[in-house]
Amino acid sequence: MSELRFRDLHTADEFRQVMDLEAQVWGFTDLNDMVTLPVFTITVKRGAILIGAFDAADCMVGFVYSIVGMKAGRQVLQWSHMLGVLPEYRNSGLGRSLKLAQRDRALAQGYELIEWTYDPLQAMNAHLNFTKLGVVAEEYHRNVYGESTSVLHKGTPTDRLVAQWWIARPHVARRVTPDDAIPVQTNELADAAPVNATHPAQAWLANSELFLTREERRLVLEIPMGFTEMQREAPALAFEWRMQTRELFETYFAKGYRVVDFHLDRPHARGRYVLARNPV
Repeated sequence: MSELRFRDLHTADEFRQVMDLEAQVWGFTDLNDMVTLPVFTITVKRGAILIGAFDAADCMVGFVYSIVGMKAGRQVLQWSHMLGVLPEYRNSGLGRSLKLAQRDRALAQGYELIEWTYDPLQAMNAHLNFTKLGVVAEEYHRNVYGESTSVLHKGTPTDRLVAQWWIARPHVARRVTPDDAIPVQTNELADAAPVNATHPAQAWLANSELFLTREERRLVLEIPMGFTEMQREAPALAFEWRMQTRELFETYFAKGYRVVDFHLDRPHARGRYVLARNPV
């Protein structure tokens, strides 16, 4: 990480490099799925944040991109559309570093909120978003992007959670400290009531039962790791997970719960969301 340099991107050549990374990271086969040079050009001129990460040879190895948005007709925010990192830089901390650079730019411009969508069945993304960045989530949207040509998304509806990153709040400030200082609230899991029960299904986890009538203050929702591979190798099970987690999130969000944390359990190839009821 120390040899990488970050810089804001403004030129057509830089935008083309971002497009090359889009194709490499997501494996798109249709230009309609990509952000193109004219869109980068126009949005960057009008307040978008586009940051590239470059190696010692000045090759772009990652980027983060957000545009100006509006919520509920009033609140102005940054909508983070893409965070992309080459495969060889994944699990290196580069994605988190790009998000922190995005946060710095947004704070300097006076923003308090950055939002983005992500697949709630991608455990590593949930780990980054909740554990390392401190987001919360209370919106679930069905099939947001329709049928995608990305190898990362094919096979199931593109359902998404909306991550809310309140970048100036103390909770976020605590979470964006160095990795070894990230708090681990294991008592949250011990005190939470499960909304699903799982069992091994060959190489994967499957749901045994869903619990849709919980009323406890804190709940826990378990998901498997390796959802991208599951979509490719066990598509029927991946589709089942999509439909079941859709039902769970929608049910409990309608009851006033929101996701406040996530705990990754690598030894058991699973992750667990912590949901808490919103204050009345």
